[in-house]
Amino acid sequence: MSVDLATVKRVARLARLAVSEEDANRMVGELNGILGFVEQLSEVDVTGVEPMTSVTPMDMRKRHDDVTDGDKADDVVANAPATDRNFFLVPKVVE
Repeated sequence: MSVDLATVKRVARLARLAVSEEDANRMVGELNGILGFVEQLSEVDVTGVEPMTSVTPMDMRKRHDDVTDGDKADDVVANAPATDRNFFLVPKVVE
């Protein structure tokens, strides 16, 4: 994949970036270099390589997925200025 000057200007416009003509010409080379490096990565054989969460082997800590109501209604409304049966009370704003 190759990036040309028109593509750089279009991406800059979509990103709402003000890019001068000189900067746009420089960015063409930089972006093509980055894309070339990414293309090199696709040549690496990764068959049999397990996905990793870190550079050091570790097991992810997982919680048991239980569906509950949380039993925290009293804690949620504890700092509210006015409540009624664990509901927030607010002043009426629309007549």
